[in-house]
Amino acid sequence: MEIKKDILWRVYLCVIGMGLFAIAILAKVFVIQNVQGAKWRSLADSMQTQYITLDADRGTIYSEEGRMLSTSIPYFDIRVDFAADGLRENNGKIFSENVDSLAIALNKLFQDRSIKSYKNILEKGYRNKSRYFLLKRDITFEQYQQIREFPMFRLGKNKGGMITETKNKRINPFQLLANRTIGLYRDNAQNVGLERTYNQELSGVTGKRLMRRIAGGTFVPMDGFDIEPENGKDVVTTIDVNMQDIAESALMKMMVENECEHGTCILMEVKTGKIKAIANLGRQPDGSYWEDFNYALQVGEPGSTFKLATMISLLEDHYVTPQDHVDLNYGRWQIGRRTVYDSEPHHLTDVTVKHAFERSSNVAMAKLVYQYYKADPNKFVDHLKKLKLDEITGIDLVGEGHPIIKTTASKTWSATSLPWMAFGYEVGQSPLQTCMLYNAVANNGKMMRPYLVNAVMEYGKTVKYYEPQVMLDSICSRTTLRQLQDMLVGVVNNGTGKTLASPYYAIAGKTGTALVANGKRGYADKIYQSSFAGYFPAENPQFTCVVVIKNKAHAKKFYGASVAGPVFKEVADKLFAIAVDKHQPMQGNEQIDTLLAVKSGQGSDWTYIMNTLQLPWQGMLSRKNWVNADIEDHRFSFQPMALQHGYVPNVKGMGLKDALFLLENAGLKVQVKGSGKVVNQSLAGGTAIADNKTIVIELS
Repeated sequence: MEIKKDILWRVYLCVIGMGLFAIAILAKVFVIQNVQGAKWRSLADSMQTQYITLDADRGTIYSEEGRMLSTSIPYFDIRVDFAADGLRENNGKIFSENVDSLAIALNKLFQDRSIKSYKNILEKGYRNKSRYFLLKRDITFEQYQQIREFPMFRLGKNKGGMITETKNKRINPFQLLANRTIGLYRDNAQNVGLERTYNQELSGVTGKRLMRRIAGGTFVPMDGFDIEPENGKDVVTTIDVNMQDIAESALMKMMVENECEHGTCILMEVKTGKIKAIANLGRQPDGSYWEDFNYALQVGEPGSTFKLATMISLLEDHYVTPQDHVDLNYGRWQIGRRTVYDSEPHHLTDVTVKHAFERSSNVAMAKLVYQYYKADPNKFVDHLKKLKLDEITGIDLVGEGHPIIKTTASKTWSATSLPWMAFGYEVGQSPLQTCMLYNAVANNGKMMRPYLVNAVMEYGKTVKYYEPQVMLDSICSRTTLRQLQDMLVGVVNNGTGKTLASPYYAIAGKTGTALVANGKRGYADKIYQSSFAGYFPAENPQFTCVVVIKNKAHAKKFYGASVAGPVFKEVADKLFAIAVDKHQPMQGNEQIDTLLAVKSGQGSDWTYIMNTLQLPWQGMLSRKNWVNADIEDHRFSFQPMALQHGYVPNVKGMGLKDALFLLENAGLKVQVKGSGKVVNQSLAGGTAIADNKTIVIELS
């Protein structure tokens, strides 16, 4: 009996325990469903659905004349929903009827798989009922247009199962041209250039798309739950593609020829400060060149182009005039334990300040600045600060280097800092700052801030316009300005830049040759920085151009006039021909050049030329005759050509085309020697033509 009670007690205890456990479970279920239900349902939904970001179409960067410099090109991923209702109904009739022709079309378009291989992967996706099957990745818009018309796919998403995902890739259509200035846009990477500066305007506003998880952990888009992105705005730059091409080509030619390390060429519009071209080339490990860094913004010792700022100080303080004299000491002057040398050896002593500037004498600049500012060096420094040489230009590019202008309070100031600063050492300037200063002289003293963007546009309408900004109304007095302009013209006509002079227009500018330190090796490797800064045409300045090139060690050419100068000259010559406002014509009577080479020919051709160009002529000329043409008394002279049937025509003085026409029409077989116009014929004009006659004509 006791045993039975003991067993029953244990059974009751277990039943009670199980009952309490069941009650606890039911209570927990109630709490989860009614108290925490919203929380867990939300968590379940988040595990099955999620939002992904839809990138906005990035805006386009245009040149000033409307050419695309950087734009986004759409690329497409093609996926297939093999569980689409249309593909599964009627035992997959649509799929079975189209799979062969679809495989053939895919093979023909992409040519990367066999027809059998394409059919196999399509059938495999169909058997597995893949809802988000990746068929092709990164196809072009042209390929997308074709594939959407393929068998099965042309039936639409629900019947054909085709799913398209669009994404954009950023490209620079002109590739090398201004590549560093335009910049580079990459996802999850550091951007540069205008792509970085105007990223907010170009980016637009991202959208969202709701995606649902399906079997296999793949997410597919849910229709009707997209938040469309807002496309980015367009940026219109000041860059002119033709001018950029001219600058880039001229710089590249010299870089390759002299195996230079890196270089830059900046072209600025004088009146506005617009940057029309900015080329930057650096030597790559394989010896090629690419726009790898914006050297126009890199700060370094400018060398002799800085002497313009030195002359502004001396002239403004009335310490010297261009006609005053200075002793060049044969190009060598010792101060303390250091010696100043002129870059090019000479035997000059007593010369004018103007001539010293034209010769780019370091000795002259150092002696004059030391003589007049040694008692108060900061007075000279204050002039440099007034010229904004201690400030960045503020151009709309990230990464502009900060200039270095020492004062007596600087830790590195020494007894020789002042004279060395006078000729461009112990100071730091970027090529762009140099360009800004020379542009101010070209612009009659008004200093303009350089800039690269004209406007921001949205759907073809301007939403923000950038106007030229004046930094200084006048950098110096009118008298000083005229003296500076005359001295800069003198550099090209009589000084270190005389190899750059043009017979068609005047150039104003300054050469520069600076020895560059090479790390711990110092100046032992003889690495020079060659530069030329100037503007053209000097009588009516429209463009300022600065070229700065760092040469390799022990380069065969390193002077500014022989390395940077030819780049400037090529840019100036080409722009003078195509972009400079029409200059005043030379005075004089209209005359025909007696050295012109003219050819005899059809009267109709010559009549058209004379009437179109309004040229003076004399003699007998009509649209129906053939004429001998010549130049007499500064006028075109025409005499009719006698042509008789059965006789050899006289074709001397004609071009090959006209000569062949007459001779072959006369029944002659013609052999040709040389090129140009006919100077001799084996059968004289007027000779009777026999059967099967051959004539040899010589051209020169």
